[in-house]
Amino acid sequence: MWLSSDEALLRLGVKPQSLYASVSRGRIRARTDPRKSLYNHEDVDRAARRSAGRRAASTVAAETIRWGEPVLDSAISTIQDGRLFYRGHDAVALAEAASLEEVAQLLWQAPEAISLDTTEAPPPDPIVALAGLVADALPSTGRTPAALRTDARLVANRVAAAICGPGRGPVHIRLAAALQRPDATEPLRRALVLLADHELNASTFAARVTVSTGAPLAAGALAGLCALGGPLHGTAALGILTLARRATEIGVGPAVRERLAEGRGLPAVGHPLYIDGDPRAAALLATFEVPPLYAELGATLAEATGESPNVDFALAALATAFALPDTAPARIFALSRTVGWLAHMLEQATSGTLIRPRARYNGVLPVT
Repeated sequence: MWLSSDEALLRLGVKPQSLYASVSRGRIRARTDPRKSLYNHEDVDRAARRSAGRRAASTVAAETIRWGEPVLDSAISTIQDGRLFYRGHDAVALAEAASLEEVAQLLWQAPEAISLDTTEAPPPDPIVALAGLVADALPSTGRTPAALRTDARLVANRVAAAICGPGRGPVHIRLAAALQRPDATEPLRRALVLLADHELNASTFAARVTVSTGAPLAAGALAGLCALGGPLHGTAALGILTLARRATEIGVGPAVRERLAEGRGLPAVGHPLYIDGDPRAAALLATFEVPPLYAELGATLAEATGESPNVDFALAALATAFALPDTAPARIFALSRTVGWLAHMLEQATSGTLIRPRARYNGVLPVT
């Protein structure tokens, strides 16, 4: 539900300037229709609760887990004013020409260029490939940054080899060759750069928690891959691929109405961290001819939800435009995000701290 300016100000009990400041800081999502600005009621209500008085530490912690304030200090990436930055560099600008290897060097703060060349041929499933690496990997504690970066290269090489096969040269070229679509090389390069990191998302948090115990970087990357596999994260593009197939059968409008009538949300639209739309989606969609079905589907979803298609939509459109398998978006995501996980794990291992949140118990009271 979206609130008018007057309704939002009434709930918040603040002046318009305070409302606009909350929007600019990304705390309250807003959109503009032809006549007025509208504000997301969940964000407004959360802000109103925050301003009602000093919150208990348990409340702060609980809200932190649900799209709240950052829970860990990190110098790797941030989202500000609707833009994604890798160590201060605009990710969309980097995607104009950079390779995933160059982004890895930036995120890992490596003094030397990163190469993902490999002659090994691990199992094609990256989870299986990493599981085989974990058994013999060294713990991450008590190691120098240089030694940890060596581990990071080994992990990234293993994932690249599992997804792209053995080879030499930039991974976007190898990935295009593995998919037998060399004409998709440029969009794949851009996708890999745009997806490399995204602050403390679920899979990154899983990787950091794992390595905070002193576990090997390979174990942290394996945890990240497992978390990535859920439909609310790295496999979200499958929802759009499924909806698009239904749209080819009955039409875009009827397919969208059917999904809503079934009580299911519409996939791959909006993002809590981007009020004005996911810039990664726009940057990726600009690199190839979007199939007409997806152009119509994106417009219909935006009209139905008031939200722009996000990067998961763009990955599904990319897969369709180049006749890639349904598994391609998730594999692109996994290859790219491994670089970001490793950056976060290097940062976490260097900190030497254990991530150990507390639970707020709401079960049966203990008998005394």
